[in-house]
Amino acid sequence: MRPLVSALRLLWRGQRRALLLGLLLAVCVLAMGAALLGLSGWFVTAAGAAGLAGAGLSFEVFRPAAGVRFFALGRTAARFGERLTTHDATLRALSTLRIDLMRRQAAAPWEALTRLRGPVALTRITADVDALDGLYLRLALPLAAGGLALAGAFALLAWLVSPGIAALACGGLALGGALVLWGAGRAAFAPSAAAEAGAQELRRGMIDLSRARRDLVVFGGMQAARGRAGEADARSRAALRAVDGVERRAGLRLSILAAGLTAAVLVAGGRLVEAGEIPAAVAALAVFATLALAETLAPLRRGAVELGRMRDAAARVMAEPDRTPDEAPDRASGDAATPAAAGAPPALTLEAVSLRRPGAARPVLHDVSLRVGPGETVALVGPSGVGKSTLLTLAAGLVAPDAGRVSWRGRPLSSFPEPALRAEIGFLPQRSALVAGSVLENLGLARDDLTEAEAWAALEAAALRETIAARGGLHARLGEAGAGLSGGESRRLALARTLLRRPALLLLDEPTEGLDAASARRVLSGLRAYLPGAAILLASHRAAEREAADRLLPLG
Repeated sequence: MRPLVSALRLLWRGQRRALLLGLLLAVCVLAMGAALLGLSGWFVTAAGAAGLAGAGLSFEVFRPAAGVRFFALGRTAARFGERLTTHDATLRALSTLRIDLMRRQAAAPWEALTRLRGPVALTRITADVDALDGLYLRLALPLAAGGLALAGAFALLAWLVSPGIAALACGGLALGGALVLWGAGRAAFAPSAAAEAGAQELRRGMIDLSRARRDLVVFGGMQAARGRAGEADARSRAALRAVDGVERRAGLRLSILAAGLTAAVLVAGGRLVEAGEIPAAVAALAVFATLALAETLAPLRRGAVELGRMRDAAARVMAEPDRTPDEAPDRASGDAATPAAAGAPPALTLEAVSLRRPGAARPVLHDVSLRVGPGETVALVGPSGVGKSTLLTLAAGLVAPDAGRVSWRGRPLSSFPEPALRAEIGFLPQRSALVAGSVLENLGLARDDLTEAEAWAALEAAALRETIAARGGLHARLGEAGAGLSGGESRRLALARTLLRRPALLLLDEPTEGLDAASARRVLSGLRAYLPGAAILLASHRAAEREAADRLLPLG
């Protein structure tokens, strides 16, 4: 249960004051509910006894009636305040948690990010955070409030009635409720985890089905995909039915427990009345207070049966990103406004660099050295798998070498603050992302102050101006992941976005993939004209890219 405790601490730390206020209000709700029912029972019984004794005219009714009204109105107000405070604080804490998770995801190693499926990861993060919604509202809050209310009720009943009846009522509810809820949590642990796993599998399946629906229809795979989604839905629903069944049985047991304890307190109170130790009205107070205190257990039912779902979600949320030996090193502190290296020429240098993947029999790169100066273009050539893309990630500072040194402006990459390094280095990997929105909004991800004239200039450099103009201009809408553009057009739009940052070092992984030879030459000449002084290092498989390079560096 350690992940649950860690997640709860994280939620508590973000909204401590509001959650504490909500806890106090929740205790007030339970206390006023017990006081309302207990006082009402005492009032009715005492009034009846006074009438039987012929003292009805002299019986004080105003103060007890005022107390009943006070507790009724106070309970309503406290309930409203508790709901407003705790839900607002919990939603704020979960919002902060989502942002923290996205930051941690973005800080994951490059290799992990390249394997990441964005929609699936976002769905998982959203579902896990939503699962933790109940950690405080359905588990921690009612557990703490119920415990405090039972402790206070024990003290008052021991003072007003008797210690034995206080122990019977409060101790019975605490012990019996703990046993019932523990059994429910244990019985529903696996089904609740299975229900959440099935729900997430269904979401992933529906995302895949939606994104690939055209291919599925064309190649006849739609029926199979729908079948898999239906099976995931059926598994999730079956697990949810099992969880709901456990919750209903737990509710029945708690009702039996409350009724049994109320009857036991009635019997015990009656014996004390017969013995003359307490008045009948006080015994009635104890009976009705016991009945009201059963409310401390009811909110815990759902939290108990969702324990497995919340535990698995908390374990994923609190888990640290996987760290691998080739992860980028920690950066020096600083910001993008700090000069990278005043007076040093913008040159990239690799000196005897080697890198081996974890578990690999041989290194991907071994003793590689190169230098790319300002205004120079160097092309990495060689068959697939020799490490061209890996060398680009090393040059970008996304991966740290096992041996050797990677320097920019005469300094190791690890000595640069991350914002300063990203302001100097532009990297276009093979897999680049576009978002649903306009062409201008996609380009605007590079710079907040982007003007339309600058956007058109970048599109011109990427040989995409005419294409975008024909599609409606900068405000033409693109679908998810840039749907509406061909593969080559999407690639050039991502390249234009990279150019807008005007990096001093431009790293390109097969930048003209999917283009014909003439278009490839236009792109390569356009980006050099756009960035005449930049150092350019590119991974090449095409003749046009090799022709545009000043030097070739064979690998493998």
